Amino acid sequence: MEDDEIMIDINAIMTKNRDEDGLSSRLRCIYRVPPMIRHLKRQAYTPQVVSIGPFHHGDKRLKDMERHKEIVFKRFVEKSAMVDLDTLVNFAKQSELKVRASYSENINLSKKDLVKLILVDAAFIIELFRMSYERVPEIFKDAKLSQLKLREAVYLDLLLLENQLPFFFLEELFNIAFPIDLSVDCRSFLELTYSYFCSGNIQSLEPHSNIRIKHFTDLLRLFYLPERKSIRHGFKGDRSDFPSYSANELQEAGVKLKKSTSKCLLNLKFSRPVLEIPQIHVDDATETLFRNMIALEQCHYPYESYFVDYIFALDCLVNTNKDVEVLTHKKIIENWLGDADEVAALFNGLGKNIGSSDFSVEYLDTWRRLNKFYQDPCHKRLATLRRDYCNTPWRTVASIAGIILLILTIIQTIFSILQVV
Repeated sequence: MEDDEIMIDINAIMTKNRDEDGLSSRLRCIYRVPPMIRHLKRQAYTPQVVSIGPFHHGDKRLKDMERHKEIVFKRFVEKSAMVDLDTLVNFAKQSELKVRASYSENINLSKKDLVKLILVDAAFIIELFRMSYERVPEIFKDAKLSQLKLREAVYLDLLLLENQLPFFFLEELFNIAFPIDLSVDCRSFLELTYSYFCSGNIQSLEPHSNIRIKHFTDLLRLFYLPERKSIRHGFKGDRSDFPSYSANELQEAGVKLKKSTSKCLLNLKFSRPVLEIPQIHVDDATETLFRNMIALEQCHYPYESYFVDYIFALDCLVNTNKDVEVLTHKKIIENWLGDADEVAALFNGLGKNIGSSDFSVEYLDTWRRLNKFYQDPCHKRLATLRRDYCNTPWRTVASIAGIILLILTIIQTIFSILQVV
């Protein structure tokens, strides 16, 4: 009897998971942020005004925008006059399985509900981009999106890892709805996307047909990556090659900190004794953007975590407000938060609970040479001298005065001895 009950339970498990094998889909690219990262700053991963995709669908806080998305969807359908509504719906139905496979979790929505969700959300995004692209933006006529603060919040929400639609669906829907888009001077949805997110395109990259992005968070990461990716090295547990000294400590040892001319934030370069660091703009949106790129690399690019490398290096360079002040003085940090303590806390917090199985060889070489420079006996003595006797303007003046007094005392002693002789 007991054996029969065991077999019944085992067969129930087999039936329940009939269509699942637990293996990762090659389409999977949209993830829930891992709990150990999410709990550090929940609001950085949670949409504030608009839900996109299934993960935050139904959130009561975002209910107001749900109705407006439907209004924008109606506007989208009316503008895509070259195709009928059935064509758009059929495309969404045919794409439903591929879209569902793009998410890291099972989506507890029926096919009907998911098709409706992705069609309305995608139409909202496409119409938002089209309205923002026009020379005299039509967005200013929109009852809600004409509000500047709301538009800024929507912009950030569209870059959150958990708040995405797969890019292929957006692009194909745009091509079906607007095969020849005469309303805007634009050839592709990729161009529209680059235009909408132009403020994040810090390297002024151009859209090309060979560019393949998975979603908007992936595009944001692309904007930050170097053109030439360095070789990566597996981490063997030897921390001697990792950064050991902060910006202030390096400067005290004689390292000259300099703002780099490179537009790529990740291009750190040390040519003894100059450490060149690209300028980083820090404002209210920085933490949200950085945290979502970190989460994407932790989930999807564990062996290509170039941005995580940079965050790790930045966390080591900035330990206290003194380091922030040094980097701000050198115009390496452009601080729009105002408070140096807040910037230091931001960078120190970004590196928590993240890991990397390998590391950029160029970064490892840079930090190895920086550590060696600091540990040179002459440079260490210089750092000690600056830290103990020149760490404030008043102490510097007092130290100089003391040295002058000592020299004068020695001279006076010499003259006294000569007079006696």
